[in-house]
Amino acid sequence: MGYTLTEKILREHLADGSYELGKEIGIKIDQTLTQDATGTMAYLQFESMGLTDISTELSVSYIDHNTIQVGYENADDHAYLESIAKKYGIYFSRPGNGICHQVHLERFARPGKTLLGSDSHTPTAGGMGSLAMGAGGLDVAVAMGGGAYYLATPRVINIHLTGELQTWTTAKDVALRVLQILSTKGNVGCISEYTGEGISRLTVPERATITNMGAETGVTTSIFPSDLQTKKFLEAQGRGEQWISLAADADAIYDRTIEIDLDEIEPLAAAPHSPGNIATVRGLNLPVDQVMIGSCTNSSYVDLMTVARMVRGKTLPAGVSLGIAPGSRQVLSAIARNGALNDLISFGARILESSCGFCIGNSMSPCTDSVSIRTSNRNFQGRSGTPSANVYLTSPVVAAASAITGKLMDPRGLGMDFPEIEMPEHFEIDDRMIIPPLPAKQRAEIKVCRGPNIGEPPVNGPMPEEIRGVVTIRVGDLVTTDHIMPAGSRLKYRSNVPKYSEFVFEPLDKQFCSRASSLRDQGNHNLIVAGLSYGQGSSREHAALCPMYLGVKGVIAKSIERIHAANLVNFGIVPFTFAKDSDWDLLPENTQVRIPGIRKSLEIGDESVRALAGNIEINLALSLSKRQREILLAGGLLPLTVKKTKGK
Repeated sequence: MGYTLTEKILREHLADGSYELGKEIGIKIDQTLTQDATGTMAYLQFESMGLTDISTELSVSYIDHNTIQVGYENADDHAYLESIAKKYGIYFSRPGNGICHQVHLERFARPGKTLLGSDSHTPTAGGMGSLAMGAGGLDVAVAMGGGAYYLATPRVINIHLTGELQTWTTAKDVALRVLQILSTKGNVGCISEYTGEGISRLTVPERATITNMGAETGVTTSIFPSDLQTKKFLEAQGRGEQWISLAADADAIYDRTIEIDLDEIEPLAAAPHSPGNIATVRGLNLPVDQVMIGSCTNSSYVDLMTVARMVRGKTLPAGVSLGIAPGSRQVLSAIARNGALNDLISFGARILESSCGFCIGNSMSPCTDSVSIRTSNRNFQGRSGTPSANVYLTSPVVAAASAITGKLMDPRGLGMDFPEIEMPEHFEIDDRMIIPPLPAKQRAEIKVCRGPNIGEPPVNGPMPEEIRGVVTIRVGDLVTTDHIMPAGSRLKYRSNVPKYSEFVFEPLDKQFCSRASSLRDQGNHNLIVAGLSYGQGSSREHAALCPMYLGVKGVIAKSIERIHAANLVNFGIVPFTFAKDSDWDLLPENTQVRIPGIRKSLEIGDESVRALAGNIEINLALSLSKRQREILLAGGLLPLTVKKTKGK
């Protein structure tokens, strides 16, 4: 029996455990990436472990999130990150160089390598044939220090593509079609692997769009084989020598196979307020207030050139705002040289930084009750910065058609020829905005810059004998990390956990912080009760770190998404799940709850425990590995790692 591509890479990198479905394994990580919104805490944790150098083949620190510098906080973070990179041998991509996933695809990602990033859209590099996964910053810090990254041996879904995309349909429509099939929940512990003759006509940037949005399905990652398209892209980036051929064996066995005929796909949109709420564009005929093109999902050279050709010689309608964020300095420079940038500006576009910007809600928020068409990957309510806005996710050509006509429109109705844009055979390479690592001898002299917004990472205490506390908040299904820990204007406090903790659950309950901190200070434990797919969305570990700081000891949910569950464990918060979903009704807010003997249960490996709420007894499941139990007993991964480091 042959191996899937996923299994080949995982087996080659196996560092701990045996390759058995569902069993936890540890793998060696070749590359890491961080971005500034998560990187500061990751490197603070790296320092706290007492590590003196990185052990990966390559690690890159990107500045692409907090580039709207209102106040000193973000600039201080950037100075800290640059000095840390110099001290520890890390590449540093300066502000303005581009979005981490786009730049990493262009300059660093390699077929067959493992990549761990402190951002949930790290799977973008799967379009290159990398096994690329998002994780919390603490997991990335451990990997940089040479530690293994742990995951359950995955089920592998074969997404078999046949046919060819028709005119005006794009890779974004493929990603949305996959979301339509898999939905945004129920795919934890899976990896999507693309096969079939249909992939041969998809370029690496197109594949990267598909793997990028695989994150919204909840899979661990998505991956394409490394073939002649991969070779062509690497050669265009001046990295042809890094190409290797990689694919699944012909007799590989998959857990499930999904057949998608590319000929049958038409322009699609994700309607408010979920990436999984898929509709055909032809069925939507809405007036549009704002169009935003860019983000790590759709900001490649071909994406923006296609848009520029569509709008050439036209004028943006009154009442419509258009913003364009190129994915990288390389892309921006290319369209500036060939005149496409002038076409966009002449049309009426506002050219934004090559950064995450509008996607994370820290700029270009739409007006009240508006319709915003975006080429990004998430449209959770309020993520744009405007809670009442209705955000639709589409391809760049649908977004351009909407900007031209002032309404959400299928581009096939424009009556124009499709602009056939080819990827350049050779991109102009300019890496001057990437600072390479210093020689080892020079690093000892580097002084780390620490502004007043940069604090020490808080450390949890060991797991108590029992959890005795209060249901401080009860939430429903599909609560995202944006709900738990808002981004936008709050992002600048990520280096300052006490301050950032003031905004935990702010979109749902503005009083949560004061209530939780008061209970904590009185010696109580706080508990969060949640519905299905709790913690979906971004990898932001602050959605576990800040609740830990406020005294949260457990989350009791119908189900918890993979990255968030791992982050909860990393910060000493127990991820419980209801044995019966209907028991969610038995734990309203303010309920007093005891979970007796939790420390003993973790020590002996119990797979279920009892929660006592007055006279009511509720069974809770504990799906944890031996390693995760050890972490929880210590109070989190940081105190456990520090203990082990000091013990050497």
